[in-house]
Amino acid sequence: MTTEIYRDAWGIPHLRAGSAAGLAHAQGLVTARDRAWQLEVERHRAQGTSASFLGGSALAWDRFARRARLDDTARRCFADLERRDPETARWVRAYVDGVNEGLAGTAPEFARTGLTPGRWEPWTPLGVWLATHILFAGFPAKLWREQVAAHLGADAIGLFAADGPGTSGSNGWLVGGERTVTGQAVIAGDPHRWIEDPGVYQQIHLSCPEFDVVGLAVPGVPGIAHFGHTGTVAWAITNAMSDYQDLYRERLRRTGAGVEALDPDGVWRRAARHTETVEVAGEDPVEAEVIETGRGPVIIGGPEGLDGDPADPSGLPVAISLRYPPRVTGDLGFAALLPLLRARRVADVDRAFDRWAEPVNVVQAADTEGGVLHRVAGRVPLRAEANSLRVVPAWEPGHEWRGWQETPRAGLTDGVAVMANQRGPAAPLGVEFAPPHRADRIAALLAGKERWSAADMPAIHTDTHLASASSLLDRLAALDGLTPEASALRDRLLGWDRRMDSGSADAALYAAVRAAVVRRLAAHPAFAALTTPPVYPEVFQPWLALVPRVGFALEHLLRAGELFGVDRPAAVRAAIEEVALRPPAGVWGDTHRLAPWRALEPEQPYDEPGLSGDHDCVLCTSGVPGLTDRAARGPAARYVWDLARREDSRWVVPLGASGVPGSPHHRDQLPLWLAGDLVPVVTDWTKMKKERDV
Repeated sequence: MTTEIYRDAWGIPHLRAGSAAGLAHAQGLVTARDRAWQLEVERHRAQGTSASFLGGSALAWDRFARRARLDDTARRCFADLERRDPETARWVRAYVDGVNEGLAGTAPEFARTGLTPGRWEPWTPLGVWLATHILFAGFPAKLWREQVAAHLGADAIGLFAADGPGTSGSNGWLVGGERTVTGQAVIAGDPHRWIEDPGVYQQIHLSCPEFDVVGLAVPGVPGIAHFGHTGTVAWAITNAMSDYQDLYRERLRRTGAGVEALDPDGVWRRAARHTETVEVAGEDPVEAEVIETGRGPVIIGGPEGLDGDPADPSGLPVAISLRYPPRVTGDLGFAALLPLLRARRVADVDRAFDRWAEPVNVVQAADTEGGVLHRVAGRVPLRAEANSLRVVPAWEPGHEWRGWQETPRAGLTDGVAVMANQRGPAAPLGVEFAPPHRADRIAALLAGKERWSAADMPAIHTDTHLASASSLLDRLAALDGLTPEASALRDRLLGWDRRMDSGSADAALYAAVRAAVVRRLAAHPAFAALTTPPVYPEVFQPWLALVPRVGFALEHLLRAGELFGVDRPAAVRAAIEEVALRPPAGVWGDTHRLAPWRALEPEQPYDEPGLSGDHDCVLCTSGVPGLTDRAARGPAARYVWDLARREDSRWVVPLGASGVPGSPHHRDQLPLWLAGDLVPVVTDWTKMKKERDV
């Protein structure tokens, strides 16, 4: 059978082939044609070579990628895949062959940077997956906890916990057939990630005699891992917020033969060591020393510590290694991808996710026979509790990994299941979770109606109620003796509907007061020691910056019984007086604007739109309170999977199907994404335009 490429009205690729391998080749080919620049950026990031054309701004990442051994781990995992699952390995190779064929074209960014498209290797998709998710579990938070414990004491760690509020994640909900108008389940949600241009998710339709699946693919990776609908079964994921990566403080010493590390049995053992050269466009190349101990690659410091900060509080030179599951097992979970495409029932999805590795996710699935699934999937090591909380000493016994934890399962409550990164089925596997506000709000909205349809779901996607505002509003309500201007502002905020709508002047006022409170708390002498983080590599600094930490933990900090002598009423009073004197002139969307990440800024800048939503809204569009209202995170896609009729399913991405600037499908979905509208899922081949045969 000839492989056929079709497009629907939104430029979304629909691919039809005679075999799974032929389909993988077509997926690689069309992805390279639509997103050549994006694919090459991701390949170079996985290899640690992106600074060679992006310059010094990419150096910090490249050094981390080299030291963490991402490319070598991808090679190991592909070699393991070839041994254990040769069919999947051949399928991945077919995808890579398609990418290499498609990269023969050009993208305007290549000419601007002088980059020539390179060649993908069979393990490159695994490297792309690993590089995309290596920081997903947030292991640098352990560095922050070390700082807090060192300067404020271990009891202070919880004050800055992500639970109130924390890192953005995803929303996902499953409504069983007993609660829908069709009698068949509906699954809906939206993954919250960095909004990137081109987008991190690719709408695609893959069809061959074995399967016919629509879903959201990760560009550079074959198949449909996270969100898919086969016609008889559909699945979706949210981040489980599990802790599955460990940091070890190492004792290292140089010898005539290289570098040795002190192991828990008291023996100094040879560590693997070599140096690599990182090319930097417009600058001199940089040497990266790569060291790996029995725990894992050393990603911070070395035998002599860090430049400018040679010793940690114990007096030892700083050297910290990272232990992460694929480096230990040689398995990245790609064996799950083909079984997911072939799934017909929930039991098939369940078995496929038994092979999942990372990131650790909560999975929701439903099929046309009434089956439902709500489980955690992925590998979380069994080890001491201290490993999950802090950086642990490599030379002390008791911090080794002892196998893998069981992944919990859950059911539906009143016909629904809601996951928004809160403490839920994955609670035994993690330390910090998202606050319950989004999950509680979704559950409350679903409880408000007995029967739901796929068409009802966008109203939940776009809900802007901000429950977490109560911690600050309660503090404002308790103030007295304010100036008339501040008193009027306080009364206005207490009467506000707590909706972070882009056109709301009240939302803008609330955000301004919140930012002023955050800045005042962060400037308090009690936190002075946290204002200057250690000289760790730049890639970890976002986790160590005080103002964002205060901004995302404001709810806890305002509600704690005591806060190191900080006069919180005085801080709130000063903040509202400040804003009352110089209130924002406009509405929330004037400052809360989309700020997509781009590897290269466009030649013609876009006037990015204002956004509704906020960090703890179901419509989770995240700025950094106290630092910026601009939103770099948000719904990287929205989906509604209807099990009654797949054609009634809907989806949308923030920009468009094409990664080529100037293409009619580069940003054509943005107006729909902003309005909360969705694009129809098309599966009727007669309603598409045939692009070509390959």
